[in-house]
Amino acid sequence: MQENKNKHSVQSRLPRLSQKQIFLMTFGYFGTQIAFAMQTGTMGRIFQTIGADPNRLGFFFILPPLAGLVTQPLVDYFSDKTWHPRYGRRMPYLILGSLVAMVVMFLLPNAGSFGFGFGSKEALIFAAIAVLFIDLACNVAQQPFKMIIPDMANEEQSQTLWSLQNVWGSLGALTAFGAPFLLTAIGLSNTAKVGEVPQSVRVSFYLAALILGLSTFFTVKTVKEYSPEEMARYRKKANAKRDVVKTSFWLTLKGAPQSFWRLGIAAFFVWMAIPYMWTYSTGALAETIWQTTDPSSAAYQAAGNWFGLLQAVYCAVAIVFGLLFTKLSKKVRRPVYTIALLLGAIGFFLIAIGHSQALSILAFVLFGIAWIAIITIPFTILTNALDGEHNGALLGFYNCFICIPQMIASSLSFLILPALGGSMAKMFYLCAFFFVIGAFSIWLVKDER
Repeated sequence: MQENKNKHSVQSRLPRLSQKQIFLMTFGYFGTQIAFAMQTGTMGRIFQTIGADPNRLGFFFILPPLAGLVTQPLVDYFSDKTWHPRYGRRMPYLILGSLVAMVVMFLLPNAGSFGFGFGSKEALIFAAIAVLFIDLACNVAQQPFKMIIPDMANEEQSQTLWSLQNVWGSLGALTAFGAPFLLTAIGLSNTAKVGEVPQSVRVSFYLAALILGLSTFFTVKTVKEYSPEEMARYRKKANAKRDVVKTSFWLTLKGAPQSFWRLGIAAFFVWMAIPYMWTYSTGALAETIWQTTDPSSAAYQAAGNWFGLLQAVYCAVAIVFGLLFTKLSKKVRRPVYTIALLLGAIGFFLIAIGHSQALSILAFVLFGIAWIAIITIPFTILTNALDGEHNGALLGFYNCFICIPQMIASSLSFLILPALGGSMAKMFYLCAFFFVIGAFSIWLVKDER
């Protein structure tokens, strides 16, 4: 009991942030999520366009969570021990990740344009390596935004910061998902030679890379992190050096609060479902609405653009509900999370059975409500449970609970998709089932300070 009181008092000493500080700390997430969303939203389309076997798509989707599993804990752990007088604690990692991501974003959409040949091993290997590097870089770039919240936010403002950060992130994702659709509308080609990625997708990647660079520059120039001396003063530590005491991974995990582990259980089921949505939505929509399974057909590419628009829809919904979620109190966080995930489960069911574009819009509206709950409420609960020691490391370790189920889901897809007759639409029955379990798993977690 005394320990909880001490933790509460430690967090309470962090100063209240101004509205300007909140804006500066969250706005740059717009650019990092454009980059991340371009990868997640078009990866399935790109691999199928260059000739990947649909039954083996899961292999390529193991790479991003594998990158996150390795990168996020390391970045968070070592940035806890970093301090640069000019660039701070977290910003050096943002700069490095953004630079690498920008380079790879100019390469990935050209995987089919180097003369490797449709379905060739060389084209697929090149694309797989590009995806691995872009995900490594995006993970490095987005982690600083997540870590500055527990670094600088007191308990009263953590929900606001997580919600607003993800509102900006959803705006970035909306921009990324809608870009191929809009570029096609203004005249860029949405089809290409067999094995090549359409011009609309390639240009979308180039624009996303430029926006990422600009948002990184803005954040590094405007966000002022607390120095070790300020952190020491706010948390009443004996001296600033305590922030950089060497602690092993094992001891850091051993000292994690109980809610850290229970949130991991709740996250497991949710993140078993989401990679299937990223992987199979284009194919499912093409199968149920456009009645095609041929990736080189104009109808299939139209389904790919429609999926981009639907992702923009769920991001727009997430923006609206994200603004509402800034005011969520401790009393309603878990009930809201449960309701949101049950709505998301209904959305997945509608994708599996729907045969109209209107019904697919409703499905992704419901998923948008679930999505903003998933990316804000658990992180708010976890942030409020931390005591200021090793914030970055524990947030990085928590992301393992997100990455590991994605890897398991992608591995199991090799067995599940063939068992379902190769129907990508039927994969969404499984997504709905996982979301129902995840909706009630949050009640294993106590929302405590």
